[in-house]
Amino acid sequence: MRDPSFWWRRAGPAARLLAPLAAVYGAAAAARLQRPGQRLGRPVICIGNFTVGGAGKTPAALAVARMLLTQGERPFFLSRGYGGKLAGPLQVDTARHRADDVGDEPLLLVRIAPTIVARARVAGATMAVAAGAGVIVMDDGFQNPSLAKDFSILVVDGRRGIGNGRVLPAGPLRAPLSAQLARAHALVVIGTAAGDAGVTEAAAVREIPTFTAELAPDQSSIAALRRDRVLAFAGIGDPEKFFRTLTAAGIAVVATRSFPDHHRYTSAQARALRADAERGGLTLVTTEKDLARLTGDQALADLAAQACVLPVALAFADEEKFRSLLLQRIAAARATSGG
Repeated sequence: MRDPSFWWRRAGPAARLLAPLAAVYGAAAAARLQRPGQRLGRPVICIGNFTVGGAGKTPAALAVARMLLTQGERPFFLSRGYGGKLAGPLQVDTARHRADDVGDEPLLLVRIAPTIVARARVAGATMAVAAGAGVIVMDDGFQNPSLAKDFSILVVDGRRGIGNGRVLPAGPLRAPLSAQLARAHALVVIGTAAGDAGVTEAAAVREIPTFTAELAPDQSSIAALRRDRVLAFAGIGDPEKFFRTLTAAGIAVVATRSFPDHHRYTSAQARALRADAERGGLTLVTTEKDLARLTGDQALADLAAQACVLPVALAFADEEKFRSLLLQRIAAARATSGG
């Protein structure tokens, strides 16, 4: 399902029409956020966002885990496994699990650290602790109160911000902004800060530390793709962001194809993408998440083999300052819990 376009514009008639429903939903979501979560004796770092859709949570979670690994920590990822059919709890094994089983994001996370998929977050965290986790890094789950968080990092797309600022279904917010900020410990703005002013100003009033970062594309992949004319396709929260990244890197994007977030490609769509690329003499390029969904499905094997990927990694403007805060929060959690 695609986000309604009015979510990302100044609130108009559609948003006002849905305001009563948004008020009810927002009140319930705000109350839910206040519930106390369970503690399991390990620091819990949560990477979330204010809105539905993609904002860069998974790259942020990967960046956090890499920082922890350099400090000698043993992070475990905890994911709901959105888009996968298995409820868990289970530990992701790339030899056995495909995106159909566990979702696309866990297949990226497990490249860096052990990854648990569980719709019941406490059960997943319990499994992680039993398997030897020193720190639990949640990819999403900020609005789920079942597990207590020691460091909640909210990620914001600098261009889109929080859209019209309304709560579902009138806008993209998962809960009222004030209720979410009340539970946040840090804010990370990714990309050019054009649409995030309201969020950063509200965070500043609450003295929530705010960091800026960029999604930096892999330079060797860029160098290879600059020789080609490409057809870019993506089924992520904001496909246009991916297309802009390619163009900004000097890659000749001749055609694009957008699909909904976590899209499951059909064999007909795969054939169409390959045929369009062949007709135009174009190189197919997609995201790591999309390739994860293509891999392992025999009907999509030809597209998976033919498509190139542009990996990206989150780069902080002041990584040392962010790392220092991260380690402080972990130390404080251990001091109070003994974990």
